[in-house]
Amino acid sequence: MKQRIKLFLASLGIVSAALLPALVPATTQALDPFGACTGNAGSKVCQAKNNDDVFTIMKNVINILLTVVGIVAVIMIIVGGIKYITSAGDSSGVSSAKNTILYAVVGLVVALMAFAIVNYVLLKL
Repeated sequence: MKQRIKLFLASLGIVSAALLPALVPATTQALDPFGACTGNAGSKVCQAKNNDDVFTIMKNVINILLTVVGIVAVIMIIVGGIKYITSAGDSSGVSSAKNTILYAVVGLVVALMAFAIVNYVLLKL
């Protein structure tokens, strides 16, 4: 069981490290190093500069975190199913598997509700 936890935490760290560049926003200096947007406001670089505000960054970070939570919940549902199949009728194993599936489904519902609420609130701002 400890090996599974270590493997889960290691894979979560790898996924987090892979998603880290998406969390770091491009700075204004990188988008417009020489002040090119002063005369050419319609270019793609200048439009990207205008989209780089706090709400967009916050929405991206929250959406990425909720996506990771959703992926973890689906993985836990699969783990609970495997535990249920391999319990071989043992009552403690079956109850443990059912609890795993139940908590994963509850986590998935909470993540979906949080996703909907965050998008609704940010849309209204």
